[in-house]
Amino acid sequence: MSSPFQGKTVLVTGASRGIGLATARQFASLGAQVGLVASNAERLAEAATDLEGKHHVVAADLTDPAQCARAVSEVSAALGPIDVLVSCAGVLRRDFIEDVTQADFEQSYRLHAGASIWLTQGVLAGMRERGYGRIVLVSSELGLIGAPSYASYCSSKWAMVGLGEVLAHELAGSGVSVTVVCPGDVRTEQLEEEHRWGPTGGVVPEKAMSAEYCAGAIVRAAARRRPVVVVDRPHLRAALWFIRRAPRLRIPMVAGAYKQLMRERSSS
Repeated sequence: MSSPFQGKTVLVTGASRGIGLATARQFASLGAQVGLVASNAERLAEAATDLEGKHHVVAADLTDPAQCARAVSEVSAALGPIDVLVSCAGVLRRDFIEDVTQADFEQSYRLHAGASIWLTQGVLAGMRERGYGRIVLVSSELGLIGAPSYASYCSSKWAMVGLGEVLAHELAGSGVSVTVVCPGDVRTEQLEEEHRWGPTGGVVPEKAMSAEYCAGAIVRAAARRRPVVVVDRPHLRAALWFIRRAPRLRIPMVAGAYKQLMRERSSS
Protein backbone atom coordinates (compact mmCIF):
# COMPACT_ATOMS: atom_id res chain seq x y z
CA MET A 1 0.00 0.00 0.00
CA SER A 2 1.39 3.40 -0.95
CA SER A 3 1.96 6.01 1.72
CA PRO A 4 -0.38 9.04 1.81
CA PHE A 5 2.71 11.14 2.50
CA GLN A 6 4.83 9.94 -0.42
CA GLY A 7 6.33 13.05 -2.04
CA LYS A 8 4.62 15.41 0.42
CA THR A 9 6.53 18.19 2.14
CA VAL A 10 6.32 17.97 5.93
CA LEU A 11 7.60 20.61 8.33
CA VAL A 12 8.29 19.34 11.87
CA THR A 13 9.34 21.65 14.70
CA GLY A 14 11.21 20.53 17.79
CA ALA A 15 12.91 18.12 15.40
CA SER A 16 16.36 17.93 16.99
CA ARG A 17 15.36 15.36 19.63
CA GLY A 18 12.56 13.46 21.33
CA ILE A 19 9.08 13.31 19.83
CA GLY A 20 9.88 15.83 17.09
CA LEU A 21 12.89 13.92 15.79
CA ALA A 22 11.06 10.59 15.94
CA THR A 23 8.16 12.15 14.01
CA ALA A 24 10.49 13.56 11.34
CA ARG A 25 12.08 10.13 10.92
CA GLN A 26 8.72 8.38 10.54
CA PHE A 27 7.48 10.82 7.90
CA ALA A 28 10.78 10.44 6.04
CA SER A 29 10.47 6.64 6.12
CA LEU A 30 7.06 7.05 4.45
CA GLY A 31 8.56 8.93 1.52
CA ALA A 32 7.96 12.49 2.65
CA GLN A 33 10.39 15.35 2.18
CA VAL A 34 10.97 16.66 5.68
CA GLY A 35 11.90 20.09 6.94
CA LEU A 36 13.39 19.86 10.42
CA VAL A 37 13.20 23.00 12.55
CA ALA A 38 14.64 23.52 16.04
CA SER A 39 16.55 26.13 17.99
CA ASN A 40 19.83 24.24 18.48
CA ALA A 41 21.70 24.23 15.16
CA GLU A 42 24.35 21.72 16.27
CA ARG A 43 21.82 19.18 17.56
CA LEU A 44 19.67 19.69 14.50
CA ALA A 45 22.52 18.98 12.09
CA GLU A 46 23.42 15.83 14.03
CA ALA A 47 19.80 14.66 14.09
CA ALA A 48 19.49 14.92 10.32
CA THR A 49 22.57 12.86 9.49
CA ASP A 50 20.74 9.52 9.27
CA LEU A 51 17.41 10.79 7.94
CA GLU A 52 16.04 9.05 4.87
CA GLY A 53 15.30 10.92 1.64
CA LYS A 54 15.37 14.61 0.83
CA HIS A 55 15.30 16.93 3.82
CA HIS A 56 16.29 20.41 4.93
CA VAL A 57 17.18 21.80 8.36
CA VAL A 58 16.47 25.28 9.72
CA ALA A 59 17.72 26.58 13.06
CA ALA A 60 15.20 29.11 14.36
CA ASP A 61 13.92 30.58 17.60
CA LEU A 62 10.20 29.88 17.21
CA THR A 63 9.23 32.28 20.00
CA ASP A 64 9.87 34.98 17.37
CA PRO A 65 7.15 35.38 14.71
CA ALA A 66 9.71 36.55 12.14
CA GLN A 67 11.77 33.39 12.61
CA CYS A 68 8.65 31.24 12.27
CA ALA A 69 8.02 32.93 8.92
CA ARG A 70 11.66 32.40 7.93
CA ALA A 71 11.48 28.69 8.78
CA VAL A 72 8.40 28.23 6.59
CA SER A 73 10.00 30.21 3.77
CA GLU A 74 13.31 28.29 3.85
CA VAL A 75 11.69 24.86 3.99
CA SER A 76 9.31 25.78 1.15
CA ALA A 77 12.16 27.07 -0.99
CA ALA A 78 14.21 23.92 -0.44
CA LEU A 79 11.49 21.25 -0.61
CA GLY A 80 8.37 22.80 -2.11
CA PRO A 81 5.04 23.98 -0.67
CA ILE A 82 4.33 22.59 2.78
CA ASP A 83 1.59 19.95 2.87
CA VAL A 84 1.85 18.94 6.52
CA LEU A 85 2.80 21.09 9.52
CA VAL A 86 3.63 19.40 12.83
CA SER A 87 4.04 22.01 15.57
CA CYS A 88 5.92 19.99 18.17
CA ALA A 89 8.53 22.34 19.65
CA GLY A 90 8.09 22.72 23.36
CA VAL A 91 9.57 23.55 26.71
CA LEU A 92 8.55 22.32 30.15
CA ARG A 93 9.43 24.28 33.24
CA ARG A 94 7.65 23.17 36.39
CA ASP A 95 6.35 26.06 38.46
CA PHE A 96 3.68 26.78 41.06
CA ILE A 97 1.52 29.77 40.25
CA GLU A 98 3.44 31.96 42.73
CA ASP A 99 6.70 31.12 40.97
CA VAL A 100 5.77 31.88 37.36
CA THR A 101 7.97 34.65 36.00
CA GLN A 102 7.15 36.84 33.04
CA ALA A 103 10.07 35.42 31.08
CA ASP A 104 9.10 31.80 31.78
CA PHE A 105 5.47 32.40 30.88
CA GLU A 106 6.31 34.24 27.68
CA GLN A 107 8.71 31.54 26.52
CA SER A 108 6.17 28.76 27.16
CA TYR A 109 3.24 30.61 25.63
CA ARG A 110 5.15 31.86 22.61
CA LEU A 111 6.74 28.48 21.86
CA HIS A 112 3.53 26.47 22.28
CA ALA A 113 0.56 28.66 21.33
CA GLY A 114 2.39 31.48 19.58
CA ALA A 115 4.52 29.34 17.26
CA SER A 116 1.47 27.23 16.40
CA ILE A 117 -0.34 30.38 15.27
CA TRP A 118 2.59 31.94 13.41
CA LEU A 119 3.60 28.74 11.62
CA THR A 120 -0.02 28.08 10.67
CA GLN A 121 -0.24 31.59 9.25
CA GLY A 122 2.80 30.81 7.13
CA VAL A 123 1.43 27.62 5.58
CA LEU A 124 -2.32 28.20 5.53
CA ALA A 125 -2.74 30.35 2.43
CA GLY A 126 -0.96 27.81 0.24
CA MET A 127 -2.87 24.90 1.76
CA ARG A 128 -6.19 26.64 1.15
CA GLU A 129 -5.23 27.41 -2.43
CA ARG A 130 -4.27 23.80 -3.12
CA GLY A 131 -7.29 22.45 -1.24
CA TYR A 132 -5.09 20.15 0.81
CA GLY A 133 -3.21 20.40 4.09
CA ARG A 134 -2.69 18.77 7.45
CA ILE A 135 -1.93 20.77 10.59
CA VAL A 136 -0.95 18.83 13.71
CA LEU A 137 -0.55 20.67 17.01
CA VAL A 138 1.25 18.58 19.62
CA SER A 139 -0.18 19.59 22.98
CA SER A 140 -0.22 17.28 26.01
CA GLU A 141 -2.56 15.42 28.33
CA LEU A 142 -1.84 18.45 30.51
CA GLY A 143 -3.55 20.45 27.80
CA LEU A 144 -6.75 18.68 28.83
CA ILE A 145 -6.38 18.53 32.61
CA GLY A 146 -4.66 20.86 35.06
CA ALA A 147 -1.99 19.70 37.50
CA PRO A 148 -0.24 21.50 40.36
CA SER A 149 3.32 22.70 39.64
CA TYR A 150 2.66 23.00 35.89
CA ALA A 151 1.27 26.54 35.82
CA SER A 152 3.01 27.95 32.74
CA TYR A 153 3.04 24.60 30.93
CA CYS A 154 -0.65 23.80 31.40
CA SER A 155 -1.80 27.30 30.50
CA SER A 156 0.12 27.24 27.21
CA LYS A 157 -0.76 23.65 26.30
CA TRP A 158 -4.46 24.26 27.00
CA ALA A 159 -4.19 27.20 24.59
CA MET A 160 -3.07 24.83 21.83
CA VAL A 161 -6.20 22.72 22.32
CA GLY A 162 -8.34 25.84 22.06
CA LEU A 163 -6.48 26.93 18.94
CA GLY A 164 -7.12 23.54 17.39
CA GLU A 165 -10.84 23.93 17.99
CA VAL A 166 -10.80 27.40 16.43
CA LEU A 167 -9.04 26.05 13.35
CA ALA A 168 -11.41 23.10 13.05
CA HIS A 169 -14.30 25.57 12.68
CA GLU A 170 -12.44 27.96 10.40
CA LEU A 171 -11.11 25.25 8.07
CA ALA A 172 -14.31 23.24 7.65
CA GLY A 173 -14.83 22.37 3.99
CA SER A 174 -11.46 23.77 2.88
CA GLY A 175 -9.62 20.46 2.41
CA VAL A 176 -7.29 21.49 5.23
CA SER A 177 -7.65 19.64 8.53
CA VAL A 178 -6.29 20.15 12.03
CA THR A 179 -5.55 17.59 14.71
CA VAL A 180 -4.48 18.25 18.29
CA VAL A 181 -2.37 15.41 19.68
CA CYS A 182 -2.22 15.10 23.47
CA PRO A 183 0.49 12.64 24.59
CA GLY A 184 0.89 11.30 28.09
CA ASP A 185 4.31 10.59 29.56
CA VAL A 186 6.95 9.98 26.88
CA ARG A 187 10.43 8.64 27.60
CA THR A 188 12.50 11.75 26.82
CA GLU A 189 15.06 14.00 28.48
CA GLN A 190 12.18 16.30 29.39
CA LEU A 191 10.43 13.59 31.43
CA GLU A 192 13.63 12.80 33.28
CA GLU A 193 13.96 16.49 34.19
CA GLU A 194 10.37 16.53 35.46
CA HIS A 195 11.07 13.63 37.82
CA ARG A 196 14.27 15.21 39.09
CA TRP A 197 12.19 18.27 40.02
CA GLY A 198 9.68 16.26 42.05
CA PRO A 199 6.64 13.94 41.93
CA THR A 200 4.70 14.16 38.70
CA GLY A 201 1.53 12.14 39.16
CA GLY A 202 2.57 10.17 36.07
CA VAL A 203 4.78 7.18 35.37
CA VAL A 204 8.53 6.93 35.84
CA PRO A 205 10.61 7.33 32.64
CA GLU A 206 11.35 3.62 32.23
CA LYS A 207 7.59 2.88 32.12
CA ALA A 208 6.70 5.74 29.79
CA MET A 209 5.88 5.49 26.10
CA SER A 210 8.75 5.69 23.65
CA ALA A 211 9.11 8.73 21.41
CA GLU A 212 8.73 6.40 18.43
CA TYR A 213 5.37 5.13 19.69
CA CYS A 214 4.14 8.70 20.12
CA ALA A 215 5.47 9.68 16.69
CA GLY A 216 3.55 6.82 15.10
CA ALA A 217 0.35 8.18 16.63
CA ILE A 218 1.13 11.66 15.28
CA VAL A 219 1.64 10.33 11.74
CA ARG A 220 -1.59 8.32 11.92
CA ALA A 221 -3.43 11.36 13.27
CA ALA A 222 -2.29 13.41 10.28
CA ALA A 223 -3.56 10.71 7.93
CA ARG A 224 -6.91 10.13 9.65
CA ARG A 225 -7.79 13.77 10.36
CA ARG A 226 -9.29 13.19 13.80
CA PRO A 227 -9.75 16.49 15.69
CA VAL A 228 -8.24 15.35 19.02
CA VAL A 229 -6.02 12.32 19.68
CA VAL A 230 -4.93 11.26 23.16
CA VAL A 231 -1.78 9.13 23.05
CA ASP A 232 -1.41 6.85 26.04
CA ARG A 233 -2.07 3.31 27.19
CA PRO A 234 -5.73 2.32 26.54
CA HIS A 235 -6.93 2.35 30.16
CA LEU A 236 -5.34 5.76 30.75
CA ARG A 237 -6.95 7.19 27.61
CA ALA A 238 -10.34 6.04 28.90
CA ALA A 239 -9.66 7.52 32.34
CA LEU A 240 -8.59 10.84 30.85
CA TRP A 241 -11.77 11.17 28.81
CA PHE A 242 -13.82 10.34 31.90
CA ILE A 243 -12.05 13.06 33.85
CA ARG A 244 -12.37 15.50 30.96
CA ARG A 245 -16.13 14.97 30.70
CA ALA A 246 -16.79 15.13 34.43
CA PRO A 247 -15.67 18.60 35.58
CA ARG A 248 -17.09 18.18 39.09
CA LEU A 249 -14.85 15.16 39.60
CA ARG A 250 -11.79 16.37 37.73
CA ILE A 251 -10.14 18.49 40.42
CA PRO A 252 -10.16 15.95 43.29
CA MET A 253 -9.15 13.08 41.00
CA VAL A 254 -6.19 14.94 39.53
CA ALA A 255 -5.13 16.44 42.84
CA GLY A 256 -5.03 12.97 44.38
CA ALA A 257 -2.11 12.03 42.18
CA TYR A 258 -0.09 14.92 43.63
CA LYS A 259 -0.69 14.37 47.36
CA GLN A 260 3.00 13.81 48.09
CA LEU A 261 4.02 16.95 46.23
CA MET A 262 1.43 19.09 47.98
CA ARG A 263 2.34 17.66 51.40
CA GLU A 264 5.98 18.56 50.78
CA ARG A 265 5.01 22.05 49.68
CA SER A 266 2.76 22.71 52.69
CA SER A 267 5.47 21.58 55.12
CA SER A 268 8.27 23.65 53.58
